[in-house]
Amino acid sequence: MSGNGSSGDGGDGDVGNNDGLRTLVLGLDGACPPILEPLFSAGALPNLRSIFDGGVSGPLESQLPPWTPSAWPSLFTGVNPGKHGVFSFLDYEGYDWSVVDGSDVRAVPVWEHLSRHGFSSVVVNVPVTHPPREFDGALVPGYMAPDSPACHPPDLLSDIREEIGNYRVYPETTDLSPEEAAAEYRDVVEMRGEAFRLLADRFDPDFGFLQFQQTDTVFHEFPGERETVRAVYEAVDEQVGEVLDATDPDTVLVVSDHGMGEMTGTGFYVNEFLAKHGYVDVSQGGDGMPSWVPTRESRLRNGDADGEDADDPNLLRRVTALAAKCGLTTARAGKLLSAVGLRDFASEHVPAGVVRASGRQVDFPASTAYMRARIECGVRINLAGRDPNGVVPPERYEALRTELISLLEGVETPDGEPLFEDVARREAYFDGPEADRAVDIVTVPADFDHFLSAELSGDEFAAPGQPWNHKRNGVVAMAGDGIDGPLGDAHIFDVTPTVLALFGVPTSTEMDGEALSSVEPVGERSYPTRREGGRERKEEAREDGREPTASEESMENRLTALGYLE
Repeated sequence: MSGNGSSGDGGDGDVGNNDGLRTLVLGLDGACPPILEPLFSAGALPNLRSIFDGGVSGPLESQLPPWTPSAWPSLFTGVNPGKHGVFSFLDYEGYDWSVVDGSDVRAVPVWEHLSRHGFSSVVVNVPVTHPPREFDGALVPGYMAPDSPACHPPDLLSDIREEIGNYRVYPETTDLSPEEAAAEYRDVVEMRGEAFRLLADRFDPDFGFLQFQQTDTVFHEFPGERETVRAVYEAVDEQVGEVLDATDPDTVLVVSDHGMGEMTGTGFYVNEFLAKHGYVDVSQGGDGMPSWVPTRESRLRNGDADGEDADDPNLLRRVTALAAKCGLTTARAGKLLSAVGLRDFASEHVPAGVVRASGRQVDFPASTAYMRARIECGVRINLAGRDPNGVVPPERYEALRTELISLLEGVETPDGEPLFEDVARREAYFDGPEADRAVDIVTVPADFDHFLSAELSGDEFAAPGQPWNHKRNGVVAMAGDGIDGPLGDAHIFDVTPTVLALFGVPTSTEMDGEALSSVEPVGERSYPTRREGGRERKEEAREDGREPTASEESMENRLTALGYLE
């Protein structure tokens, strides 16, 4: 590997070498060997396969929870959520919430570490990077950003649009057939590649990071549509080939934030279970916590509703997406029907589960413990002195955690198998200054094959809420200069230390990962990985009683349509 950078202590005095793109990271959201290998065998992805065949590759273990907004920050900072502070799609302060963005990430990303050492970067479409901060290079934010995001430098988006035409963060697939959606996915994938090539030519970076989100989105929007999945991956592979040809990087890494696979287990309604055992209080109506349960609730999803189209998955997908786009949830719909005097009429014509979900809510202030959101993968205790209206005295906290862990460890599926592979105190998975924002008890579904839900459905078990969902293992492949020897066990926290090592930059002792064994180690130094500022603007907005912005509401509805928010 040519031109190593200095192995300094993370300060500003090191100077990089401007000799072309040295390291390129290609992020494929949700990619994993079970998805890639059949496509490799079919000859569908020649450019990606050349990276895998020309270097080393294997599974990349994700973190808890293995969801996009938490896992990508772990990957690009090298620290666990207890240090970077993002655990979910939403950030909570008591019962107030906001959609997460880059200001919630409290750790320094790899491109800012490299900038301190004199290396420049171009970063395109990486999730949870809006709004961007200053560093040496260019950044176009990805997932969780507005569709027309602020970029770094500030006028960058208008320059990109002037050069390549329309550029947007999200595809518009509502009411599209799988074939039409495949064309829309291809368009946004091409935008990523074109933007990256444009910026790489303009900024001549040392480091590049290009992410593709549609490799995940397609499984949520078109589960089981294998041709649509293949079309997305072929579009990505085409852009990978063009980027490799245009930039000729010395070293390439392919990484993913988690895996993806079919769910063959069961759905488990955690709050129904906790209510049965006396920990959750249930109320009829009221405000409660925010609810995004769209019209695709379980009875509709399972085809129990009246009407010949009730079990049409394409119809339900379109109805769901449309309802979510309009901000319609069962809770909101229930309040609206009550306000106009139509709840009784609706109860006769709408499946019972819809009305029930809109009326029954977890009474969070009165509950002892509850699941706040399924994507948090755990249970929270309503602790006095920490939570608004907390009812559990601090001296009871540890005993209650022990009690709940024992109870949840004993949960079995309807087939008599353990539902969880691990139930543990949060300290087993999170440490750092942000760890107190995590759930109190982490619940890990066995093989991530069971669907956890915070809904009140009336039953503890049901079919999985989604046919495809995230799995714990993603993938990593590395090829080119500086890659030698076996990969070894790879964890998502190891990606940033590995990139730093390729530039001769030591890992911080505050990082939770280490350089993978295929890369020559550089060692560790003590330098800070935490960054300040950003979240304060959200706290000020909460104090001022600010309503969600249009872009935040749009993001909420998009997440609902994908099944991330209930």
